[in-house]
Amino acid sequence: MATETPSAAPKPASPYTRANPFPGKLTVNRSLCGEGSEKDTRHFEIDLNGWGLSYEVGDSMTVWATNDPALVGEILKAICAKGDEKVKGPKGETTLREALLRDCRITQTTPKFLKMISERASAAPLITELLHPSRKEDLDRYLWGMEVIDFLTEHPSIKISPQDFVDVLAKLQPRLYSISSSLKAHPDQVHFTIDVVKYTSHGRQRGGVCSTFLAERANDVPVPVFPNVSKFRLPEDGNTPIIMVGPGTGVAPFRAYLEERRAIGAKGKNWLFFGSQKSACNYFYKEEFDEMQKDGFLTRLDLAWSRDQEKKVYVQDRMMENAAEIWKWLDEGAHFFVCGDARRMAKDVDAALRTIVAEHGGKDPDAANEYVEKLKSDKRYKRDVY
Repeated sequence: MATETPSAAPKPASPYTRANPFPGKLTVNRSLCGEGSEKDTRHFEIDLNGWGLSYEVGDSMTVWATNDPALVGEILKAICAKGDEKVKGPKGETTLREALLRDCRITQTTPKFLKMISERASAAPLITELLHPSRKEDLDRYLWGMEVIDFLTEHPSIKISPQDFVDVLAKLQPRLYSISSSLKAHPDQVHFTIDVVKYTSHGRQRGGVCSTFLAERANDVPVPVFPNVSKFRLPEDGNTPIIMVGPGTGVAPFRAYLEERRAIGAKGKNWLFFGSQKSACNYFYKEEFDEMQKDGFLTRLDLAWSRDQEKKVYVQDRMMENAAEIWKWLDEGAHFFVCGDARRMAKDVDAALRTIVAEHGGKDPDAANEYVEKLKSDKRYKRDVY
């Protein structure tokens, strides 16, 4: 009599959710820039050991940061609070200090906060005027570079209770970052390629909440993360050629793509367009890409440096220089990917693509546009822009 083979025990579900993110550990915080760089771009690696989740290349990861404790201290001093006062924050009962550190957005102002300033400050008639709906553009100009702490220090006459203060702040939102690694190449890790945001306004040094958290404050504390599924996917057939356009930190998912394709032994051709300001100090992952190109895995690598010569050169310029070859790849069935700045780069790349299709595909503008739109509908032209 035949006996049944016992089925494998089901894998227990991960206890981690978006509401209960995994407490990752920062293991690598490395500059990608050389001396003379005008930017601070860094490579971060988070240890995910024990998380029981997964991600695919092309996905993004949500990161929950905490605010700068020094800024929290300044705000507490400005509102004459100790920090141990009990308040009800966006996430429930806690102390004022914890609410400002973890739960509330303490940099950008809110309409409620500005209304409070106009009502309680002894000399804030301008704010009252600018809050009128007809003055929205004037208000936006006035607020540029201004943060909560600026209004508190400029109007020391304000008296506000800890609870009232928390009530006029917005909830601190997590940040989403493109993943720049493959689990097949780096099991139990996630990598990020991030510009650390720092600037000066109104005489004060400012910083992006999450980028400075990772760069300066995450060494000895958990880094809560949770994956977000994306449609920015590689073609299922590893023999399909791919063209990737990712200047600056837009290169992140393409590093992941290349790691993935190498790990699974994909035979399709790979072409990367990368650009930044200066080749000497802004060539991210140079050693990795050089090695991939040397061994033939990275079929083509075209670089654009905007500050290395008098005339700025961008990725779309390199595309136009290689227009005939791009059309040849597209005609062979290549998939075309773009990642990065939505306001200018992605629009310029899209315009270049349509020009290439028209000129080298022998199409009039309408037919070229129709071809590009079909690339999109066939999921052969994908964009991850922000």
